[in-house]
Formats: sequence, structure tokens, C-alpha cells
Amino acid sequence: MLYELRTYTTPAGKAPLLAKYSAEIGRPIRGDDYGKLEGYWITEIGPLNKVMHLWSYADYADRDQRRAALAKNDRWRNEYIATAGPLIQRQDIRLLNAVKPVTPPDTEGNVYEFRYYRVKVGKIAEWIGHIMEAMPARETHSKNVALFQTVAGQPNEVCHIWAYESLNHRAAARAAAMGDPAWQTFLEKASPLLDEMDSLIMLPSVSSPLK
Repeated sequence: MLYELRTYTTPAGKAPLLAKYSAEIGRPIRGDDYGKLEGYWITEIGPLNKVMHLWSYADYADRDQRRAALAKNDRWRNEYIATAGPLIQRQDIRLLNAVKPVTPPDTEGNVYEFRYYRVKVGKIAEWIGHIMEAMPARETHSKNVALFQTVAGQPNEVCHIWAYESLNHRAAARAAAMGDPAWQTFLEKASPLLDEMDSLIMLPSVSSPLK
């Protein structure tokens, strides 16, 4: 399975309008025929004026075939791109291999956190091994939705998505994790392997399968 995370930057205040056009125009046209939509969010804290959408494909060839077919879809070009395109100032893409595939939370109405880390060169496998060992303990505090290794877009990067009932739940869950001996052991082993850590908070749009 190949995942693709697309991040679109809009003019100030226009991300909700782009998400609206995607839900009302784009989704009815493309459905899941040109890649399966896994999640669609608007950034709330961190880099602003962005929409982020996660797609899955069987493999690289499947992605190439489906995106080529989408580019030939007259309704996609004439209805969606013509309407939504002027709102997109910048597009960024990450192609991702799933270490832990997308697993939706059991509840809806969640706040999502996207964390992306730059790992020291040659240390990704080691870092992944440490977090996978600690993941059962960490998930007693909050739901991990997915863990990825970036293969194109940003080198030496791992990224992971977490679901929380609210920002208050996030604060409580992270505080509880910091007091967990298993997570403390993970931090001791894994933190020295990182060069950079970034995070942003995302709210799901009406069209997002991950609510």
C-alpha cells in the first residue's frame, strides 16, 4: 500500500472554502475511483491556511494510472479545478510507506495531530523499532491512527497521526504518557536519533472519512 499526503496552502482564511469545494464538487466527481481518500483536514494550530488530504493506492503504478485518468476527467478539470484551483497557492506532497497502516478511531468528532520528525541519516529503522516497541504502552493513553516513513517529499522523515477527543484530552494524554515508564524508556532511546520535531493540529472536514 502506498499513501500520499497532499498539503495545499491557500490565501489567508480560504482553507475552509477550499475544503467546501472539495466536499461539494470534488468528492462527487472523483469518489474513490482515482485513489481512496483516507482523511481530509484543515490545519488549526501550527502552519495555517492549509488543507491536508491523505490518499491510498495499491502501489506506485496504481497511483500513476489513477492520477493520469483523473487528469483526463472533463468534469474534474472544468468543474473542480476551475473552481478550486485559484485558491491553491502552493502544493506539497509526501509519498509514504506505512509502518502502521491507517486505523480509524472508534469515535467521531476528533482532533487530529500530525507529527513529523527529521531523523538522523541512517537511523530511521532504529527509531521505528523503538517506537513500535513502545506503541502498545503509548496507545493506552491515546489512539495512534498511522505511522509512516516518508519515501519522497522529505528525506529521512517519519510522520505519525494521533486522534484525540479534544485539545484538553490531548494535553491529559500526553501528560499521562510522559509519566509512563515504557514511554520514558522510548524517549531515552529514540530522542537522540532526531534532528527536528514538528507538529500541527488538524480538524477533519465534512468530507473526511476520518472524523
